[in-house]
Amino acid sequence: MGQGHSGEQGVQKVSTEQLSHELALRFANKCFTHLEITHFKDVFRSLADDQDGIHYWKEETLCRFLVIPDSLGPGPIIYQMATYLGAFPFPSLAPSILTIEAMLKVVVVMTERYGKVLKKGKADRNKLLFRSLAVFDRRMSSMHERPALDTIQGAKDEVTSHNDQALEETRTHVAGFSIDQPGNDEEDEDDDELGLAALDSLDAIEVFKHDQRADTKIHHAQIPIDNFRRLLMLLLVIAPLKSQESLSQHAEHLTESRLTGLRKVADCILWSFTPEENTGIFYQSFNAIIPASLPYLFDGLNPLFEHFLFSKNIDLSRRKRSSSSVVPLAPLTPLSPPVPETPLEPLLQQEGEILDLNVLSQLSFFLKGDMLFRRLRLLYSGGDAGFSIGSIEQKVFNWRAPSILLVAGTRLAKSPYGGRERTFADTLPPKRFPDSGNGNSHSGRVVFGAYLNVPWKTTHKEAMGDNQTLLFQLAPLHEVFHASTVNKDYATFGKSGVGFGSPPPRAKQASSMSAHVSLGPVSLMLNGSLEYGVFTHDSAGGGSFHPSHSRRSDWQDRFEIESLEVWGCGGGEEAEKQKAAWAFEEREAAARKNLKLGKDIEADRALLEMAGLVGNHNASGGSMG
Repeated sequence: MGQGHSGEQGVQKVSTEQLSHELALRFANKCFTHLEITHFKDVFRSLADDQDGIHYWKEETLCRFLVIPDSLGPGPIIYQMATYLGAFPFPSLAPSILTIEAMLKVVVVMTERYGKVLKKGKADRNKLLFRSLAVFDRRMSSMHERPALDTIQGAKDEVTSHNDQALEETRTHVAGFSIDQPGNDEEDEDDDELGLAALDSLDAIEVFKHDQRADTKIHHAQIPIDNFRRLLMLLLVIAPLKSQESLSQHAEHLTESRLTGLRKVADCILWSFTPEENTGIFYQSFNAIIPASLPYLFDGLNPLFEHFLFSKNIDLSRRKRSSSSVVPLAPLTPLSPPVPETPLEPLLQQEGEILDLNVLSQLSFFLKGDMLFRRLRLLYSGGDAGFSIGSIEQKVFNWRAPSILLVAGTRLAKSPYGGRERTFADTLPPKRFPDSGNGNSHSGRVVFGAYLNVPWKTTHKEAMGDNQTLLFQLAPLHEVFHASTVNKDYATFGKSGVGFGSPPPRAKQASSMSAHVSLGPVSLMLNGSLEYGVFTHDSAGGGSFHPSHSRRSDWQDRFEIESLEVWGCGGGEEAEKQKAAWAFEEREAAARKNLKLGKDIEADRALLEMAGLVGNHNASGGSMG
C-alpha cells in the first residue's frame, strides 16, 4: 500500500489479519482435540523452514510430507490450493505463506472439520476448492504464482506469540495475485458461503463481507485443463486411501501401464466438463457436474491431510518430560489403532475385462468407497460364463446385496452391416438422435453401467429396482443419471434382454409380431442374445431416470457388446448367503428330479402317502414323471 492511504485503511488491514488469526484459534480449539493439535504442531515444526523468525512450509516440503507421486505431477497444484485456502476466509490475502496458522486452516478445509465452528450457511467446500484451483486470467496459463520468499521479510514484524494459546500463532499479510484485485462487479451470486459463515461466526459479516468479492468474479475464472487432469489422476490414486494410510502404498504400483489407464479414465471425467468448447473449466459446469456425477470426487483429500494429525515423533507410551517452558501432559492415547504391519487385502480381488483399479476409483466418485474397495466380487462375466440370459440368472440371482452391471462395446455404423445387425436394428424404433460425443477418444468404444440396490429377479408386469438405482456412462464421457419418481421402470430382466429405464416388454399380439422394443427417454437396453445394446438420451426427460445435467442435446448410442460383467457389492457374509441359497436350490432340484423309491419300499411308500402323493384318496391327480 502507498503512503497516501488513510489510517482507516491501515486499521482495516490489521483488523482483517486479526480476524483471520482469531478464526484460526477457534478452529484449533473447537475442531481438534488437544492431542491432535499436539501432533499437528510437532509435524509442522519438525519440517518447517525458518527465515527471520517466520516458520513456513515450502512446496517441496508439503509434497514430500504428503508423499505426492512425482510421476503424476500434481505437486504445484496441491501447493496452489494450499496457499489459497491458507488465506481463508479473505481472498485478498491469497496466496498466503504456509505458516502454522495458514496450514491449520488448510487442514480444516481439506478434512471438512469446519462444521463445529461454521454452523451458519451451507458448507460449500466445492466452491472454495474451485476458487483454489481457478486461474482468474484470460490467458489461462497453467502456471501459478507462488508467495515470494522476500514477502516473508515484510511479514516478520507481524509475528505475535501467545504462550497461553493451544497453537503457535503467526500473522501475515501477503499481497494477492495482481489478477485478483477488487473488481467493480459485485453480485450476490459470487458470495462464498463458507467464507461468509466464517465472518459471521466472528461477528464481522457486515464490515468485511466485501473482501469475499475482492477477487475476480468466480464466473470469470477457469481451471486450466492440464491442471485438472493432473489433479484427477491424483484423486483416482488416493480414492481408496484410509486414515493414517500412507499414499506410498498406492503410489508404488504406478507402473507405466497404470499411468496410461489413469490418464484415460481422467480424460473421460475431464471431457464431461465439455472442455472441447472452452479453454478451461468454468464454475457453471463444475457446479452442475460435481454434485450430480462426482459427489465424492474430493473425498480422498480428507485422509490425505489427516496425516498432519499424527506425528511419528511423539511417543504415546510415556509421559513427556517436564521443562521450564513445557507443561507436563497427561498420558496420551493413540488417535486410532496402529496401522497393521501385515499387507492389506487387495482393493480388488480380481480384475475383469472392464473393471480394473482405475475404473474402480472412478466408480467411487459417485458410489461410496466403503461398498467398493475390498468389497466387490465378480458374479458374472460374459467372457467366462457365456453371453446368455440363462448364465446371468444362474450367476447373479440369489445375490442378496446391491450389484453393479458394466457393459462395454463399440458403436455401430449408421447403416447396419450384416444380417444380425439388421435384425437388431429392425427391433428398434427408427434412430432419430445422433451418436453421443467422443470426448478425447476416437475408437468408438463406449462403457455404460447401472447400480441396482435390490436383488435381481425375472420381471413380468412390474420392473425391479428403487429410487436408489443409478444409470451411468463411464466412457468416453463420465456421467451419472439419477432415478426419477415420474416413472418406476428402473430395471427389467427376462428372455427379451436386460433393460434399465424402459418398461417391461409386453406379450406380442398376433397382429403386431414386428412391434418395436419400447425404449425409455433415458435408458439402457441389452437385447436377448446379449450381442447388442442401445443407450438413449432424450433431453426432454419424463422417464425413470433424469436426463443429463450438462449435455442438453439428444443422442443415442447403438453398440456391439464386447464385455459384460456383474459385480456384487458385499463381503464374505453376502457371498456365503449366496452359496447357501445356491446349495439349497440345487438340493431341491435334485430332489424333484430324482424322486424315486429306495431299497426300503415300505418306508418310502409310507413317506409318499403322508405327502399325499400315493394311496387311495378317491381323487384324481397328476402323473409323476
